[in-house]
Amino acid sequence: MPATMKAVVYDRPEHFEIRELPVPEPGPGEVLLRVLLAGVCGTDLHLHVGEFGPSYPLVPGHEIVGEVVRFGADSEDLVAMAGLAEGMRVVLDNTAQCGECAECLRQRPAFCLANVAHGVNAQGGFAEYVVIRIGRCYPADDLDVDVAVFAEPTACVVHGLDVLGLRPGSDVLLFGAGPTGLLLTQLLSRNGAARLTVAAPTVEKLELARRSGATRTVRVDRQDPETALAHLRANAPRGYDVVVDATGAPSVLESTIGLTRTGGTVFVYGMTPEATRWPVASYEVFRRELTIKGSFAQQFSFDRALAYLRSGVVNPSGYVTHRFGIEQYADALAAVADSACVKAVIAP
Repeated sequence: MPATMKAVVYDRPEHFEIRELPVPEPGPGEVLLRVLLAGVCGTDLHLHVGEFGPSYPLVPGHEIVGEVVRFGADSEDLVAMAGLAEGMRVVLDNTAQCGECAECLRQRPAFCLANVAHGVNAQGGFAEYVVIRIGRCYPADDLDVDVAVFAEPTACVVHGLDVLGLRPGSDVLLFGAGPTGLLLTQLLSRNGAARLTVAAPTVEKLELARRSGATRTVRVDRQDPETALAHLRANAPRGYDVVVDATGAPSVLESTIGLTRTGGTVFVYGMTPEATRWPVASYEVFRRELTIKGSFAQQFSFDRALAYLRSGVVNPSGYVTHRFGIEQYADALAAVADSACVKAVIAP
């Protein structure tokens, strides 16, 4: 067992180094994991520029697959309840809540006033080892690591469907065919969407969307978005029951209201820059009885995400297109920003 490990460490926005850190020691109720794979996502791009509430020094990485190395002292009961053992592969819910604050007591754990989020305000998975609470780990020996790494983003999508409350038989338009958009495609098409149209710029990702359950796809040329919008309007002259933004692009958000049917819902799933302001015609929301919903992060959905992955109903095989070591972290960030990349991962 080494005494030190490599990790990506930020000391301020946009400034990181690959450092040697002491391997953390698990305390009571904690487990030391060797990181096998950690997904890189759009949230990490926001953290890179100092958004999403990072605490410094920061080791990012919140989509983690690990192998159990050892448990902290006096943890036997927790280990038994979690069904864990040394050498086991696990995925982890990267958050831990106090359970006692006003938000926790209102069943809003993602907004816990003392929330610990690995990869945001606690050490994350872009490192060789990480310590986490035993109860946040889920056995995953039966899942390939390239599938298991999608447990956390799938849990976020499952929670998103909880928030959305999609009515069976809905006509849905989804903007975005990145990893989140593709997971949304799989679950929307199986959870109430009678017709699912996916709009995105990249031909290869639209083909993945078709294979993932999209009824129809529309390519959005970034140089000529109006042509795609005209196609989308013609596809649903009265508007779509639900319009989902999984891009976080302000220009996409600005088009959603006009594409939504009277009485319909705009679902804000993608993460925009914090300073973005979206002009919404309030009279339009009032006159047409529109609903705007947002979904922040997974809550009470990790076990259901794993059930979907285990059953194959959600199948992200082939979504990992770019693989990097810790030393190549800058390249991983660049890949996530490149439309040719579906999913990038760090393999320490």
